Amino acid sequence: MEKKSKFYPFDYYVLLFFLLAFAGWLWEVALFLVTDHALINRGVYRGPYLPIYGAGGLLLCFLFRRLRKHPFLVFLGSAAVCSMLEYFTGFFLEMLWGIRWWDYSGHFLNINGRICLLGAVIFGMGGAALVCLLLPLYEKWYHRMPVTWRVGLMLGLLAVFVLDATYAAVRPNLGQGISQPVRKT
Repeated sequence: MEKKSKFYPFDYYVLLFFLLAFAGWLWEVALFLVTDHALINRGVYRGPYLPIYGAGGLLLCFLFRRLRKHPFLVFLGSAAVCSMLEYFTGFFLEMLWGIRWWDYSGHFLNINGRICLLGAVIFGMGGAALVCLLLPLYEKWYHRMPVTWRVGLMLGLLAVFVLDATYAAVRPNLGQGISQPVRKT
């Protein structure tokens, strides 16, 4: 007998999105702190979140939750899906603003500087950890939180995000260590 897919309320996905977007922001800030010795707010927005990580994480949860018992398949799928997401997001941002928020041109097996092999491997490992280990913990945490708190937190985060996105549409977060103009070749 086939298992029915499990759907959660809207706030489940919104809170997961922000948790993953914040985790991605922490990862990038820590990475630049270690490599460049600088505290840099990475990304297009001003807030402590990188929506590409939230969207990518949700996508991985939707696509691979049923493969939770097969971490290697989740790893391979996550590497592929996240690389495609990163490539097309980078392309879109470059077309929209003529700016790059990341450039892997110096990395092994990169494609147009938008993705590289190392990034794919890291995304694969992160996706496997998310789907196979962290998602069950998040589900426990989510169900322990009172509904009024979840909804209030969701509404507050969405309000801040909409304001930040509106501001970033006009004045994206730019500067040293954050972005660079796209070079015409």
